[in-house]
Amino acid sequence: MSPLIAEFVGTALLVLLGNGAVANVLLARTKGKGADLIVIVWGWAMVVFVAVYVTASFSGAHLNPVVTVSLALAGKFAWSKVPGYVAAQMLGGMAGAFLVWLAYRQHFSKTDDPDVKLACFCTAPAIRSVPHNVVTEMICTFVLILGVLYLASPQVGLGALDALPVGLLVLGIGISLGGPTGYAMSPARDLAPRLMHALLPIPGKRGSDWRYAWIPVCGPLAGGAMASWVYMHMH
Repeated sequence: MSPLIAEFVGTALLVLLGNGAVANVLLARTKGKGADLIVIVWGWAMVVFVAVYVTASFSGAHLNPVVTVSLALAGKFAWSKVPGYVAAQMLGGMAGAFLVWLAYRQHFSKTDDPDVKLACFCTAPAIRSVPHNVVTEMICTFVLILGVLYLASPQVGLGALDALPVGLLVLGIGISLGGPTGYAMSPARDLAPRLMHALLPIPGKRGSDWRYAWIPVCGPLAGGAMASWVYMHMH
């Protein structure tokens, strides 16, 4: 598998199973309807473990534009490879979101709340406040990227043996810091599915909340850059 195909497949798998966990909990008449946040948090943690394990030996298992950029900032990844990786990740995120819609298509039709339908694709803050929402995404992503930088090998990124620690790191972030904004930490997890929400023929959907869409992009990028800076100065 080529690195770009691996990033596409891994990110698609990540969004499919991660947002699939959200849909299973929130949409009407599903088997998981009524479960709480912990089910979603565990779902995201487990799929990170699986996606990293599957793709680590092929691409380093970045699966997140912020991870790719942060590894490049820290000197662990070539800048010339960044555009291809980011494009593959964004396309993978869109493909994963499409598959979530396909799997839950009947349940989207049975769900009346348009906010719930949007939540199956992208994040939204519990309390809308631009400065606080940006800072929260920065903090979440800072923790993620600092952990990733210490797990990444100099050659490719995250080795297969590091898949479980990364999954546990995402679990810890979700349990501790997931409440305010939904801990997006990745444009491929938030912006790419948000685009699919806008494009797909979902009955009764609302707008895709583009006024908020920049926060899960800029906040994580800033948090990742800070983590790279701290990592480099600690070494």
